[in-house]
Amino acid sequence: MPFSTPHERALGVAASLAIALPTLIAYNLPPSATFLNQAAALVGWGVFVFMLVAALPARAPGDAGAWRGAAPLLAALALLMAAAFASPLWTGLPWSLALSSGGALAAAIGVALCGAALQRAGLGEAAFRALCIGLLVAGIAGAVIALVQVFAPSLANGSLVARSSIGGRAVGNLRQPNHLSSLLLWGIVAIVWLAGAGALRRGVALALGVLLLWAVVLSGSRTGAVGAVVLAGWGGFDRGLARYWRRALLAAPIGYGAFWLAMVAWGRLGNASEIESHFAASGDISSSRFAIWSNTLELIRAHPWTGVGFGEFNFAWSLTPFPKRPIAFFDHTHNLPLQFAVELGMPLALVVLALLGWALVRAWRIAQDADASGASALRANQPGVPALRAGVVMVVMMALHSQLEYPLWYVYFLLPTVFVWGLGLAAPAPVAEPAVVGPTRPNLLAVGAIALWLAGLASVLDYARVVVIFAPPEGAAPLAQRIAEGQHSVLFSHHADYAAATTPGLGGDPMNGFAGAPHYLLDARLMQSWAKAFDERGDRLRAVHVAQRLREFHNEQAAPFFRLCDEPDAVLTAALFQCATAPTGLSFGDFR
Repeated sequence: MPFSTPHERALGVAASLAIALPTLIAYNLPPSATFLNQAAALVGWGVFVFMLVAALPARAPGDAGAWRGAAPLLAALALLMAAAFASPLWTGLPWSLALSSGGALAAAIGVALCGAALQRAGLGEAAFRALCIGLLVAGIAGAVIALVQVFAPSLANGSLVARSSIGGRAVGNLRQPNHLSSLLLWGIVAIVWLAGAGALRRGVALALGVLLLWAVVLSGSRTGAVGAVVLAGWGGFDRGLARYWRRALLAAPIGYGAFWLAMVAWGRLGNASEIESHFAASGDISSSRFAIWSNTLELIRAHPWTGVGFGEFNFAWSLTPFPKRPIAFFDHTHNLPLQFAVELGMPLALVVLALLGWALVRAWRIAQDADASGASALRANQPGVPALRAGVVMVVMMALHSQLEYPLWYVYFLLPTVFVWGLGLAAPAPVAEPAVVGPTRPNLLAVGAIALWLAGLASVLDYARVVVIFAPPEGAAPLAQRIAEGQHSVLFSHHADYAAATTPGLGGDPMNGFAGAPHYLLDARLMQSWAKAFDERGDRLRAVHVAQRLREFHNEQAAPFFRLCDEPDAVLTAALFQCATAPTGLSFGDFR
């Protein structure tokens, strides 16, 4: 191994801080339930990348090769970042949201390039080993949290272990079953690789893998069921794996099914479990995804060339007439290709998807070339060889997850994904390749790592400016003052805008806050306030349009808003904007 033993141990600790710690934070501060997790990921990855870059030679060989190898992935991320920063110029997207998304994508570019540079310098396996240690820690901790949430929910106090909002199902400290399942599946991949590399005893590794698979079942996530099949596919196709682990992976779906049946039986004994009902054949197995995908396709047909704008799906969908829309307030399409198509337009979306597909195929081919280098080298864990195939499995799992959810919008999934992807896109440089002359990329990567670390810390300070709005400390300033100050937040002003828009009695402009808040998430409360503000300003047409879209959601919170429309007094109801039924002819573009 290129790294010294003390450095390896330090890298394992740093990887655990970057990967495991963000998934273990249960404590949160309003208005975001996951902000502290994401901030911890930014800071942790800044430290982890800096330590990795410090191991690169002063003149890393093959530095240009790292850029070339990772070019498809880097180009796709760069196009998305450009779209994020361009969106406020023509869609009205708040700069706070554009900076958050664009900054995350910039971090992803640096982390992906770091992975490629390490692999090119022959340090890929050492970096992957540290990554797997972090995933192992995260997986074990996540499994323990899952057991507590399902079998001892009274111990989940919300500080160390998050309370599950879905009785009988594990949600982890990330509070989402699908996030927990993907984290656990990554942990199983890490366990198999660490065992193959001799870092874990076979019996211990198998026991840990079974524990994590059980926890996947406890999450009740359909993504987890798909992941079990992916594990079996890995075992079936990767002939470089030891026979023992190939058989264990092939048995993953069987083990998943056995645990599922056991949990169904446990629930039928009268225990608090929703596993059985969650997987019941009746009901909408898509959880309204088919409906939102159908709506998305209609938006794509209406705006095929330029899309509705990066980050603007919820805004456009909520303000477009859909009489049969799903009643939940969707802020994403729950499908990555559809998300790109509806927001970027078909031409740019196809370019981005083609680049990502190219990057995935390239990583697969590099792994296959490594596989062809000889079974003896594979079984000896030659540097760079086994990590490539395991890394491809991790990327494939996240790609499949992204067909049903939006995990890559969270940096604690985005950064590990692009890092391992970058590792797989650059084969180790030939030994005889000359050193690069001139300024070196490691120095730029180190600066980027420091910037990432500082950005994570700065985001915490900036977030504090809106926390005081929703959780004021003793002796806090008046609400109106806190909101006004929060509206000057660099990254989170949209939260302050929401408070301004939905808090009655503040006085001043009735449209205060509506320039930014609707572009984050239009929910029942905000749509009611927005419709009333339009009416107060004398803009009845827009008030009617927003009210009509709100009615389509059939939301209980909005029931009192429409109750007067049921009165027998026709004159009264005709005067109320929320009772109007004639189409307005407006589109979401009329609200920008």
